Formats: sequence, C-alpha cells, structure tokens
Amino acid sequence: MVAALKFGGRLDLAEVFARLLASREPARPLADLVVAVPLSFERESERGFNQSLEIARRYARLTGITLAELALSRLRHTAPQQSLAREERRRNVRGVFGVDVPVRGLSVVVIDDVMTTGLTLGEIAQVLKRAGAARVVNRVVARTP
Repeated sequence: MVAALKFGGRLDLAEVFARLLASREPARPLADLVVAVPLSFERESERGFNQSLEIARRYARLTGITLAELALSRLRHTAPQQSLAREERRRNVRGVFGVDVPVRGLSVVVIDDVMTTGLTLGEIAQVLKRAGAARVVNRVVARTP
C-alpha cells in the first residue's frame, strides 16, 4: 500500500495512513508542530508530490497539531536510501537537511512513510535538536526488516 501511494499516486491512501498514525496519539496532542521528511526538488518533481507531506497534512488535521509544511528542507539531492548499504546511507543523509522555521523549545512530530535503518529520521532529529527543538518524535507508516 505504501508503494501504491509513493509510486502510484494513490493519494487517497495518505488519509488511511494518517488515520492509523493519529489513532496511536493520546487524546491531547503532546506536540507543537508536525513536519514531513522533505524530498529533493528532483524527486518531488518526478512524483508530483511528497508522500510524507501528504500523510502529514492529514495527520495534522486529525490531531489538531499545527503543520509546518516548510519547516524542513533538503539541501541537496541524494541517492535513494533503499539502494545503498548502511554506511553509504549514513553518509548519504549527513548534512542534507535544514530547519527553516523557529523550533526552539517546541515538541516536533516528524512524519515519514517508511523507515529502514532510521538514519534519515535520526539525522532530521539531530538537525531539529540543534535548532533548539525540545523534543522530536518520529511517526512512520511502515518499517522494513
């Protein structure tokens, strides 16, 4: 189903995934902002959308947490993580992300579609913490073995 969203343009599945993620949240949101893992300009242009952002939009609406659509940026295009070995993945995401909105003292939820090694989410969490985020929570739809 994730592949159908990501590569098949099945944007209706973003609602299903957001509902699944939101159903795991406490009744009162414990975060200030929702952000999505950004795609490179090239990859987003190819697909026509960012699947993580589509999920994040719906998740934010369902939870009442503010969506910061432009909070994170990808500073350069990188190879797809799934095509790389673990150490190459680590190098691939190092220094790739930037924070473009104030996050000092805030609790931030990062939405991603798939997590394999967690290196991308770890790098984003580090960038957000360096920018002053008090807490970073990752929410992912699927995890590969």
